[in-house]
Amino acid sequence: MSQSFDVIIIGEGIAGLTAAGLLAKKGFSTASFEQQLFGGLVLNINELDPAPAGGEAGGAAFASEMTGANADAGVTSFSEEVTALAPTDGGYTVTTAAGSYHARQVIVASGAKLKMLGVPGEAEFEGRGVSKCADCDGPMFQNETVAVIGGGDSALQEAGVLTHYCGKVLLIHRGTAFSAQPRFVEQVKANPKIEVRFGSTVEAVLGDKMVEKIRVNTGSGSEELAVAGVFAYIGLEPNAAFVPEAVKRDATGRLVTGDTLETALPGLWAAGAVRSGCGGSLEDAMQDAKRAAEAVAARLQ
Repeated sequence: MSQSFDVIIIGEGIAGLTAAGLLAKKGFSTASFEQQLFGGLVLNINELDPAPAGGEAGGAAFASEMTGANADAGVTSFSEEVTALAPTDGGYTVTTAAGSYHARQVIVASGAKLKMLGVPGEAEFEGRGVSKCADCDGPMFQNETVAVIGGGDSALQEAGVLTHYCGKVLLIHRGTAFSAQPRFVEQVKANPKIEVRFGSTVEAVLGDKMVEKIRVNTGSGSEELAVAGVFAYIGLEPNAAFVPEAVKRDATGRLVTGDTLETALPGLWAAGAVRSGCGGSLEDAMQDAKRAAEAVAARLQ
């Protein structure tokens, strides 16, 4: 017989952890599911900017603090990947490789993952020079040259982090101007270790056992640049493959909800980076979670 809960939250990023904690404290039996490590993408951030009010400034410490508080509040946490979600009598069935679980209400807070460049060599050199975490892997590239691809907040922030370790950071952006916040742009301009290449796209990641160079299209032709590491921050794609097709998606694949954050399926809600219209900040994710949790609590009562 499957375990049953009042609420299941899918995802233990900041949105999922926030929602689970709030609902457990209201007295509802609450379970949360995470296929990887609790905290989601925030684990990759050494220093949250801006830091959450009253919380830890480091991503891992902040997520750990929330996870501990949730356990104390009675949240049941499962380290299992959700593979399917389906409406059933009186709620939803959540399926993982380990079994099935039932809940009266479900909040999808499965977040998003970094988009891949989709070029030859990228997947092959994952963990051998291709990385998604400047804080984690930056120390591997002491005094080396690395490439960061992207023009938004994450790309510019991570480029700055890498300069603490690397001799040079090539910041490669296909546009002619950054889309990042002005303060991050100014930080990049003021950093002598960062060399900006506008109007350029990466065509391939090259090397033998490890990354050795990238091939870049500059608009007027291709050139090869010697780099030891490649960090791509070109946007996010939602983790929503398990969500029923009856739930509408926007053009980016994110889940569409109404004002209360309920999807077209009654009793199924979405919060955080997986939801269409959610802003990209930590505060946005937490506000989403609070809205969804309040609406779910009102429905259950």
